[in-house]
Amino acid sequence: MGRTRNSPWNSQRLRLCKELRALRLSAGLHQEELAMKLGAHQSFVSRYERGERRLDLFEVHAICTACGSSMSALLKRLELE
Repeated sequence: MGRTRNSPWNSQRLRLCKELRALRLSAGLHQEELAMKLGAHQSFVSRYERGERRLDLFEVHAICTACGSSMSALLKRLELE
C-alpha cells in the first residue's frame, strides 16, 4: 500500500530530515564534509535533508555517528517535539 504526499508518514519523515539537518549543523559540518565522512556525494545529504530521499536505519545510524551523536539522542529529540 503506497503512501500519499498528505499521509502522516510524510510529516514524520520531514521532521526526521529537519532533525538530521540540525544535527549536522550542531556538529559544525557542511554538507560536503558530512558526505565525505559517509563516503557519499554531497547530493545524497542535500536530497535527504530536503525530504527527497528516504533513509534506511543503517544510513540514519551512520549520519548520527558521523555527526558525533547517537540514534537514541536523535529519537529523544524527535519525541520532544
